[in-house]
Amino acid sequence: MQIIDLRSDTVTRPTKAMLQAMMEAPVGDDVFAEDPTVLELESYAARLFGKEAALFCPSGTMTNQIAIKVHTRPGDELLCDVNAHIYNYEGGGISFNSGVQAKLLAGQEGRLQVDLIEANINGDFDWLTRTSLVCLENTVNRAGGSYYTVEQIKPISAFCKEKKLKLHLDGARIFNALAETGDSTAETGKHFDSISICLSKGLGAPVGSLLIGNRDFIKQARKVRKVFGGGMRQAGILAAAGLYALKNNVNRLREDHVRAKKIEEALKTLKFVESINPVYTNIIIFHLKKEMMTGQDFENKLAESHIKVSSFGRQTIRFVTHLDFNDQMLDTVIKALKALS
Repeated sequence: MQIIDLRSDTVTRPTKAMLQAMMEAPVGDDVFAEDPTVLELESYAARLFGKEAALFCPSGTMTNQIAIKVHTRPGDELLCDVNAHIYNYEGGGISFNSGVQAKLLAGQEGRLQVDLIEANINGDFDWLTRTSLVCLENTVNRAGGSYYTVEQIKPISAFCKEKKLKLHLDGARIFNALAETGDSTAETGKHFDSISICLSKGLGAPVGSLLIGNRDFIKQARKVRKVFGGGMRQAGILAAAGLYALKNNVNRLREDHVRAKKIEEALKTLKFVESINPVYTNIIIFHLKKEMMTGQDFENKLAESHIKVSSFGRQTIRFVTHLDFNDQMLDTVIKALKALS
């Protein structure tokens, strides 16, 4: 029985070629910085974004939280959009790990602008927290996969440099953004002090994320990773999957976006759909009519067709297309949706 899983792009499984790369990976002890495959992955990712160094970690939550820890000191404040993953889905790590508070800004579909950032920087008074860090997310999960272009990032980066604020990118799905904008990784990297990229979402690796920055930043990040319990030993087995993902699974991401748009078009024809957020990349967020069904009702009905989806609120549903979702599955999902009308 085939299960179609649209809950997230984290549900993918390694391909045979990826598993083969993992089995053949040379390994060492990464805590001693002696795992050759980890070192190769870190070097490859750093070069990709035009940076000096990178750090392999178990998760994107860890890479984001390490970046916040290194860039700030206890009692500081960071600025991020109200939809930001670092605030909503990382277990309160901003305050728990770093003693920092978040000021939430209402950007445009998850995207911040210079005037909004400028209006929320605290003045230099004893009774105000020190604003020290700005965090962007690209693509923005809770805003339906919306993305920044490099041209939108440039003025934010210049402003942060002028005001001596650090700028971090939660780039969990950065390659989805770049697939749409056509911007390069190297050009993107110029504008950030640190970048987190995820290998286990659209790129299809089973686990792992990378934190990218200059050499001194990554040296500090390694110490924080150890404190957070993220030091790994023969991690090359996992790093090999990440290398394979970066080298083989980036160029196909637009296929996921095309399938997402086809689902959007189908949803527009259904009488139980109240509204659909703009579909930018591989994330589809839509809202159900209250008088017809709840999110849980919808989940249960699709489960009868062996389709897994995720409620994003009482009347809100999220679909995410990915490496393991093909055209045949797309047709099955569209037929199941139309059968509910």
